[in-house]
Amino acid sequence: MNLTLTELEQAINYWRRMRPSVGEERALSPEVNALADVYAQMIFHRAATLPLDQLPIGARELIDAWRRAREGNAA
Repeated sequence: MNLTLTELEQAINYWRRMRPSVGEERALSPEVNALADVYAQMIFHRAATLPLDQLPIGARELIDAWRRAREGNAA
């Protein structure tokens, strides 16, 4: 299964709502930071999709959690 850039953007926005940046420096949460790394790589390589099995395990778990939350909201 592949992850699209649009889906990744949606997942990042979900995690930004769940774990907003904090402190004066407005640092990204670990969740958002992990997905932002994947986003940067996709942009750098001009990739529109990426196989889920190529994601680091932490990022894959975040995507899975986002998808479960999204499915729960659709019901």
